[in-house]
This record gives sequence, structure tokens and C-alpha cells, in this order.
Amino acid sequence: MTLTLSTTQVLAGLGVLFALFMVWRVGARKARRAAETARAGARVVSLAGKVLFTGAAFVGVQWLVITHPGNPTLLLVVLGVPDLIAAYVLTRALTVTSLDTSRRGGGR
Repeated sequence: MTLTLSTTQVLAGLGVLFALFMVWRVGARKARRAAETARAGARVVSLAGKVLFTGAAFVGVQWLVITHPGNPTLLLVVLGVPDLIAAYVLTRALTVTSLDTSRRGGGR
């Protein structure tokens, strides 16, 4: 059995293969972009959950100590530690640091 194809048929077949390849690449890029967007959204939700849980824990402990007075040192510690943590986080977030990156190729 011999298969004979004209030049036009070979070029048309190659064109169809190229078009399928390009459609596959575009689909893969869109899927990758959608996955990155979903991961970024999940990070935000995860961070919000951690913040809410930590805030609720601080409020719960503070409420417990305030409603059962008796130790002024404990009261100061319970009210002061969250302030120190918040001050540290805000200072780190608002401090501008320089990025010292080394370049390849001798720093040209």
C-alpha cells in the first residue's frame, strides 16, 4: 500500500498540527494563570483565618484576665504583649529595606 500526498496536502496537515499545538499552548497558559490566581486567593483566605483566630485568642485571654482581677502584673502582660506584637509587625511592614542583589557577570 502506497500513500501519495501532494505538497498542498502535506502543508495543510502541518498547518493543522501547528494550529492544534498553538491552541494547546494557549490553553496551558490560561490554566497556569488560573491556578496561580486560585493559589493567591487561597493564601489571602488562609491569612485572614489565621488573623481572625489569633485575634480571637488574644481577646479571649484578655477578657478572662480582666473579668477575674487579682494580679496587676498578669493584667499588664496580657494587655501589653499584643501591643508589642502589633508594633513589631507594623514596623516590619512599614520599614523600607534596600534589596542587595548580586549580579552575574562581574556586576556589569
